[in-house]
Amino acid sequence: MNNLFRALLTVGVALASLGAISESVREPAGTDNEIRIGNLMPYSGSLEVFGAIGKAEAAYFEMINERGGINGRKVRFISYDDKSDPTSALSLTRDLVEEDKVMLMFGSFGTPGNFAVRKYLNEKQIPQLFVASGDDHLSDPTLFPWTMGWQPSFREEGRIYANYIQAFYPGKRIVALWQNDHFGREVIRGLQDGLGHTARMIRGDVAYELTDEHLDKHVSILKRSGAEIFVFAGVPSNAAKVIRTAAELNWRPVFIMNQMASSIATGLKPAGPENATGVITAAYLKDASDPAWKDEHATGDWQAFLNKYHRAGGIDESAAMFGYAAAETLAQVLKQCGNDLSRDNVMKQAAALKDYQGSVLLPGIKISTGPWNFRPIKHLRLVQFDGRTWQPIGEILETAFARTDN
Repeated sequence: MNNLFRALLTVGVALASLGAISESVREPAGTDNEIRIGNLMPYSGSLEVFGAIGKAEAAYFEMINERGGINGRKVRFISYDDKSDPTSALSLTRDLVEEDKVMLMFGSFGTPGNFAVRKYLNEKQIPQLFVASGDDHLSDPTLFPWTMGWQPSFREEGRIYANYIQAFYPGKRIVALWQNDHFGREVIRGLQDGLGHTARMIRGDVAYELTDEHLDKHVSILKRSGAEIFVFAGVPSNAAKVIRTAAELNWRPVFIMNQMASSIATGLKPAGPENATGVITAAYLKDASDPAWKDEHATGDWQAFLNKYHRAGGIDESAAMFGYAAAETLAQVLKQCGNDLSRDNVMKQAAALKDYQGSVLLPGIKISTGPWNFRPIKHLRLVQFDGRTWQPIGEILETAFARTDN
């Protein structure tokens, strides 16, 4: 296989270093002492920033292995670089299943890649668990009973922002700046859906490419609309540029940003806390750099994890939090499996989580699944940055998925 696509990140007793990336050595299928998990991440290419999630998941499983594994079995986490290319995703997934003999696929990043492999995995009856995408179509057990999402819906997140605007800023003019990909479109579609007939108050929206070097020009154009509400959907580094540019232009709209962009360390601090004060987002995870959780993050598990993550080259603590939380959820499923690690039982247990409170989920946000309930996280909480920490706004909010499942 082309070495460009064989960048391999594995966790197991044979590795001397978590960060080791090498050509795969084919080994026999997993044994009673091992659980093999496959994963795809963009460790290179235009979306390589999200490869930090895979490094975080590898760090989590290394920590678990040092503590004896799961039900006495060590986890071998095998993660390949698909460069966010759907064709590569399908080829590499076939290799993981047919040559590396993984039991399941877990947490692979991105909507297009997960769409590309979904049919193959469902035909093979291989669990495609807790995919790193908020697309609604990746949580439909009626069509794809072996595919389950994890994070809240992108579109539902957009609807929550619309509901907030209608409740507190009715009639105000809105502009939006969004990343020109599936994720960005879903957030903005949710905003439009939630606004309904009042979507006419969106006076301008601009789609930009991830590597766009002209964000300042886009912000300047949007300012001319006279809008009072600015909705942003993108990554933390671009959020920082946009917030800083708006402040330099002496434009102070109500700033709403998507959850993925809301890291204090990589989104708000680089923008300048004084510029980011007042920013609103919808959250479900604790922010690793938020002083509000400092005492909790001093605990052994989190510090042990961070030491391994940083040693592997991970620097994005928002990605670290996401990877930790997703891997922790999978570990809970595998614990529930006991000694029955059949693929049928893995899916059965993934669909049998009852009010599971992961250690880095916000208080009150729990995970529940069922045979027809494949969206584990169905609640969000609006929070506002006060220049130092995130402060909650109102109560925990249900998405449409929660209302349907109830």
